[in-house]
Amino acid sequence: MPDWVPWAPLAAALLHIFEEFVYPGGFVGWYRRYRVDVSRITARLLIIINAALLLACWDVAILLRRGVGVPYWLTIAALTGSNGCWHAWASVKSREYSPGTITGVAIYVPLGIYGYYHFLRSGAASMTTALIAATVGCSYPFWSALFHRAPRR
Repeated sequence: MPDWVPWAPLAAALLHIFEEFVYPGGFVGWYRRYRVDVSRITARLLIIINAALLLACWDVAILLRRGVGVPYWLTIAALTGSNGCWHAWASVKSREYSPGTITGVAIYVPLGIYGYYHFLRSGAASMTTALIAATVGCSYPFWSALFHRAPRR
């Protein structure tokens, strides 16, 4: 395994968050135009979600370097790859650039494809492990959509 592979999801996530919130930034404003009811999307929630992603990417890198993190790496790659696909879909649907689309499509998706190919071909992951990781990772957009549709308390 190349030395950069464990850390690639963390680097990709940092670039993606930079694109969403710093340059060109504007994700919150775009998202408020995209979803009519975004009252649940607060700065606090976005900080928590992104901090959790970065922490998970860090942990995955440490685990993978210790030889036990392949399923977790694949899950994070599926989660971020599906997020990249969501950004592209949302940009098309809204007919407006969604901050995060460039890194999502140009980095997250190819990184996931590379990782799945690499770990399956090397035998570090079985097809069953890869399918479970893909299912869990790709489920994030569905959970997020349910969160937005759930009644408030």
